[in-house]
Amino acid sequence: MVTLQGFQRDGLRFDLDDSGGDGDPVVLLHGFPQTRSSWHLVTPGLVEAGYRVLAPDQRGYSPGARPPRRRDYAMQELVADVIALADEAGFGRFHVVGHDWGGAVAWGLGVAHPERIASLTSLSTPHPKAMREAMLRSTQLLKSWYMLAFQLPTGFTQRLFSAKDGQRIRKSFGDAGLSGESLESSVRLLSADASGPLRWYQGVPFTSGKLNGPVSVPTMYVYSTADVALGPTAADRTAAHVTGPYRYEVLDGISHWIPEDAAPRITQLLLEHLAAHPV
Repeated sequence: MVTLQGFQRDGLRFDLDDSGGDGDPVVLLHGFPQTRSSWHLVTPGLVEAGYRVLAPDQRGYSPGARPPRRRDYAMQELVADVIALADEAGFGRFHVVGHDWGGAVAWGLGVAHPERIASLTSLSTPHPKAMREAMLRSTQLLKSWYMLAFQLPTGFTQRLFSAKDGQRIRKSFGDAGLSGESLESSVRLLSADASGPLRWYQGVPFTSGKLNGPVSVPTMYVYSTADVALGPTAADRTAAHVTGPYRYEVLDGISHWIPEDAAPRITQLLLEHLAAHPV
């Protein structure tokens, strides 16, 4: 099997890490404001267990895949990017694991392409309909204030991110639990050019409502209690929107940055979940 160096869709070129091999494929999807490197503590355990792991830099993050329009970042486009990756790699079915915005894409894949998904895992991000319900029934709307702020003109937000050599965002993400090289990588990314990552938020109004439907594929959802951006209401309500086999795990005291903060535990959970639902 050929190891991919990247993949293309509609003239866009996506960067990619591909472990190679012929084991069951696992696609890892990063969140905001990170890249495929956020999985560096999880990937080795999956590869050692025999899985073929692919981790792309998604739309807005790969230098060759940064379209300028907000509508280019609607969820249906982000989902189609992953299907293009699977098609180029020759995967009929595959496991998908996403964190943060990557988790949202994983939910979209489960709704739109259940025939392609052997199993779905979302870290941090609840089902989109559960998230909307929580905004009406809890303090989630207050926790999500930044989603509205990111609708402001990108130039304004970029100036805030770049101010004082990124000190403001370094403190913000540091207070949220991100640390070390993962923190510095995010600061560098947003300080240099935040337009692509911000488009994910700005593309929400263009997302098809059809992607908010129930998920029938085997699903694992992992929530962490020290997440400053996501409260427990949406997490607890997610089960109501999964009709297939469902596993719900809560990590006590872990921050939003689950792949870094809880890599050994996440690796263990993933190995159990993937083995229970082989391709």
